[in-house]
Amino acid sequence: MIVIGCSNSPKLASLVAQRMRCRFAALEASRFPDGELLVRFPVGVKGRQVVLVQSFQPQPQEALVEVLLAASTARELGAKRVTLVAPYLGYMRQDARFQPGQAVSALLVAGLVGKLIARVLTIDPHAHRIPELQAIFGCRFTRLTANNALADFIRSRMRCDVVMGPDAESYQWAEAIAARLGVPAIVLRKKRYSSRHVRVRFAERAELRGKAVVITDDIISTGHTMVEAVKAAKKQGAAQVSCVAVHGVFAENAMQRLRKAGAKCVVTTNTIENRQARIDVAALIAGAL
Repeated sequence: MIVIGCSNSPKLASLVAQRMRCRFAALEASRFPDGELLVRFPVGVKGRQVVLVQSFQPQPQEALVEVLLAASTARELGAKRVTLVAPYLGYMRQDARFQPGQAVSALLVAGLVGKLIARVLTIDPHAHRIPELQAIFGCRFTRLTANNALADFIRSRMRCDVVMGPDAESYQWAEAIAARLGVPAIVLRKKRYSSRHVRVRFAERAELRGKAVVITDDIISTGHTMVEAVKAAKKQGAAQVSCVAVHGVFAENAMQRLRKAGAKCVVTTNTIENRQARIDVAALIAGAL
């Protein structure tokens, strides 16, 4: 087996290879003068099991094209098997035609990837309405969760009296993490007016005065949902509020908004490489491989 680090995930790919004690190489990606992408394997892949490690953030379009080019090339060069580790798997949120004329990108991207890849492995995909992603990819699909990694980090690094989920979709993370920590879980109710306008409220009375609240979710994208949850916890008298999530996209100055809202600290896993990525998922991925 050889682990290939693509442009968005070279550090994580290297850590996975170290865990597995197998060879690591970084995919070479360059551009022609007109901006088109060119990829090259710096090592031979004939007869090998090739593992491509690529998160779909940042620049998800380029990340996808790079994966398609790399997977096709590996097969052409005689790779025995090609596996895609997409720690953050993009294009899964648009899983239905919500407005006339829209592309159902989850189905389209899954179809493209599934034709070239023998196995896809991802962590906590942002696809809440598709129960079995293997059905749309058409290849072996492994869905991992970082719940235990998040809980262990919180236990060792943070004070936590209450775990809070900012909306109903986050309940699976909040409940699992709270159970591992032995603390109560609270989940807020959210009303979304647009991608940048949300409101949250407590479903029932919560006593947070003087307590340390940790808000957990699968993703921090623009941060609007998490910001509203931080404000709600502070309004209820929480002594401190921290945010812990699996994937840190941090689009549109999300970190600045979270700090301004009163978040003491914000931490994510290294599924997406960024300054807040302090929770390592390499062992989780290596174990699954």
